[in-house]
Order: sequence, then structure tokens, then C-alpha cells
Amino acid sequence: MTYVTAVLRTDEPNLMHQAVEEAVRLLREGEVVALPTETVYGLAANALDPAAVTKIFEAKERPTFDPLIVHLPNKDQLDLVAEVPEGIALTVKKLVERFWPGPLTLLLPKKPIVPDIVTAGLPTVAVRVSSNGIFKRIIGALDKPLAAPSANRFGSISPTSASAVLSELDGRIHLIVDAGASLYGLESTIIKIEPGSPKPLITIVRPGPITPDDLKLYGKVKVAIRSVIDGPSDAPGQLASHYAPKTPLRLLERPSDFIPEEGKRYALMSYRGEEKDGYLNLTEWEEVMMLSPGNGKLPEAAVRFFYVLRALDKLGVDEIIAEPLHEHGMGIAMMDKLRRASVRYAS
Repeated sequence: MTYVTAVLRTDEPNLMHQAVEEAVRLLREGEVVALPTETVYGLAANALDPAAVTKIFEAKERPTFDPLIVHLPNKDQLDLVAEVPEGIALTVKKLVERFWPGPLTLLLPKKPIVPDIVTAGLPTVAVRVSSNGIFKRIIGALDKPLAAPSANRFGSISPTSASAVLSELDGRIHLIVDAGASLYGLESTIIKIEPGSPKPLITIVRPGPITPDDLKLYGKVKVAIRSVIDGPSDAPGQLASHYAPKTPLRLLERPSDFIPEEGKRYALMSYRGEEKDGYLNLTEWEEVMMLSPGNGKLPEAAVRFFYVLRALDKLGVDEIIAEPLHEHGMGIAMMDKLRRASVRYAS
């Protein structure tokens, strides 16, 4: 089915009121709506309505074995959708108090009220509370949990603006609520928590804006990133080929690994745009776009990450070459995404 996709702005009070009202109306009617969050734009539906959630998978062409994140109206509703085992209850309480609302997702045992289509039949549910003001208004008025993966076609570049959502889903959904650019530019950090002595074990299964350093006060932290080739994964964002532009992308770990092919046109995603890093003079680039010009600041790079990928993808070059980033803090998440995006090239 093809829809006329409306884009409603929120930069003036009357426009915001209209956008919120229309989004809530559609969500109540079992439709899907693209909404801003502080991470990336999400494609939202009532998480407790299997028919509505099915429309997310249809619009995104997402396989149903890939679970979704459930967003709550507020942290007090955690026990509506999830069980908190006694052995980790204190740690969960501390994490929720510190990081919610915000870009931290917890993997917890699910309650029967959560439809199996949301969790891909898994016994766990991924759950968080968004800090985006527009999202909070909409989910608060609806007063129901929302399932909301990124608002793009499955496997492609996550959208950090309403225009990026429109380029992905125009004609597939009724409404995009435009609240400007996303704050962080990366999907939420997903963690699971297990009892431990003397500290609980916190495992990052999808890196994001909340870093290992942010979490180390609350337990022993490890990063355990999976790459699932095909079939069920234990959390969103685990498939091997993901976050990928249509243009072949190659993560070039060392400048010396690059031998340009005659007749090929290349573009460079540069971390800092510094000659001393060894990438700028490797060939006559069609375009060089920098994530953090001159500074090499990971939070700035994260905000620009998907925007730059999308811009380079539109150039029509033969291949995008990506420089590596420092693999700590938010750089862990960006390097994970670059490796998944380059799987198509490697295969």
C-alpha cells in the first residue's frame, strides 16, 4: 500500500501541538509514525498491538527475527513490560536513576503482555525511556509503550533527520514528525546485566552513546559484540551486514592497504581531515568529508556519522573509503557500525 507521507514540523508551538495530536491519533488507530529521539529517528507503533507492530516490519522490510526496542512513557512503567530479577534489581535501579531518560537500553526478561513479534520470540525485551522532548510528549499522551526501531529500510543508514527518513520511507508511512537533527546521532547502548561478585557483570551487546567508562561505576563492564549472519539475534543491531550505504564501503584500517584501481572513483570518510593520519593523499578523492574536522572529538564525530555516510552515498562514486576512529568511548560504536557496513564489500 502506498501512502501520502506528511512531514509535520515542531519548531513553533502551534505546529508542535498539531504534530503531537496527529501522531497520537495515528498511533491510537494502529498506524506507524516516524518520531524523533535523542539517538536517531524511530519508526513507532503501539508495542502492545501485534498488528500495529507488524506494520513496522512491513514498512522497513525488516525480518521478523530481528527484535525491537520498547520505549516506555516513563521509568515507572518498567514493570509493565519486564521482570527485574532480584539478583540485579539494585543495579537496574541505579542505572535507571542515572541514565533514564536517555540512550541506554536494558535487556530484561519480558512479561507476557509484550507480543512475541516485538521480541522475535525471545524471552527478553529491550527497553528504554527516550529523553527527546517531542517523543516524550507523544508517548506521554498515548500512555502506552512504543516499539520504535530506526526509521529506515532494513540494513541501510540510520536517519538522524526528518529528510533522511523521507528519503527512506516516503510513501510507506503516513507521518514523519520533524524535530530537527538528532542529539547523539548513534543508536542507544544496549546492555544485559548479570549477578556477580563483588560487582555485577554489565555486558554491552550494542555499543552506543553510553560508553564503558560511563557504566563502570555500576559493575564490571565488558563489550561483547555479536555479528549474526542470518537468523535470530539476542538484541537489535546484531546482524553482520547493517547500517550500510548502497555504495560499497571499505573500512581501511591502514593507509598502506589501499591500492586505487584505474578508472574507479573514490570518496573518503575522514575522521579529522589531517594529512598526518596518512589518508588524504592516497588518491584524487572525488570528495572528502570529515567527522570531526581538525579536532578528532568522538562525540562530534558521532553526531555527524550517519549524515556523512548518507551524503557520501549520494555522490555516485564507485567506493567509499572510511578511516578508522579511536576505538574507545563512542568510537567503539562507530567502528562497529563501519565494520558491519563494510561486510557487503568484503562479501
